Amino acid sequence: MLTGVQVLMLGGDARQLEVIRKLTELDATVTVSGFDGLHSSLDGAVQAEFEEQLFEGVDALLLPAVGTDDQGFIHAVFSDRQLQLTNSHLAKLPKHCTVYTGMAKSYLRELCDQNSLKLVELFDRDDVAIYNSIPTAEGALMMAIQNTDITIHGSSSMVLGLGRTGFTLARTLQGLGSKVKVGVRRSEQFARAAEMGFEPFYISGLLQHVSNIDLLFNTIPTMIVTAQIIANLPSRAVIIDLASKPGGTDFRFAEKRGIKALLAPGLPGIVAPKTAGRIMADCLSQLILEDSMKRGNGI
Repeated sequence: MLTGVQVLMLGGDARQLEVIRKLTELDATVTVSGFDGLHSSLDGAVQAEFEEQLFEGVDALLLPAVGTDDQGFIHAVFSDRQLQLTNSHLAKLPKHCTVYTGMAKSYLRELCDQNSLKLVELFDRDDVAIYNSIPTAEGALMMAIQNTDITIHGSSSMVLGLGRTGFTLARTLQGLGSKVKVGVRRSEQFARAAEMGFEPFYISGLLQHVSNIDLLFNTIPTMIVTAQIIANLPSRAVIIDLASKPGGTDFRFAEKRGIKALLAPGLPGIVAPKTAGRIMADCLSQLILEDSMKRGNGI
């Protein structure tokens, strides 16, 4: 139970509603800001104005999937008001407070460093990333189906990167009957891809493998699907880039070439916000409970 734990949540989307539900069920005291436009219940959480006094006595500060932008503004779909996190806000937090977000930009990292606050990025955790790979794969397949005139079964698909998302996506495509090529960088990934029945190749040789594919899924957050690669794709190909913005695809050249290229980061929160919210809620509640127990034990 989280009885006596003070949680402050700032902004977010439908995923945060699942987090609120879980934390209040565990008896945490939850205050939220950036939900003034929500017309449904907050499950026992208290809506408050965004001001410095909110940060006093807080044990856990919860921020959205992308904590803040480069100017400190917080994404809040349930409010028309701007929430800008500044140094003066974090200076009000107790030193034991932990700041939680999905992923942090340098602005938020620097604020936490300046105030000696622990920052936890949930999307860096293997458990969260693996669970999130499921709605990501489903969302990518949805986009592929919507943007092609062929079935996944019998198609030739390519997945770049055999990380947590790439592995789930490649396995899902294979399960639907697609012939799956997987681009990897390391020998152990090559071996695993071969063992799984994929057609592995090293990304350094990507150019030699793209001439006859229908679907290209990229999970690597660096420029990898370059103009040269796109020039060698068949005109029917569709690129779905799942890497965080700005992705790893030359979208300008793809448009010039007439190839459909879609940037699709953050699919869990788009296609399955309830599931994605439950994944975050389960992880957050466990982490906050562990922090609370450490403080209670004087650790």
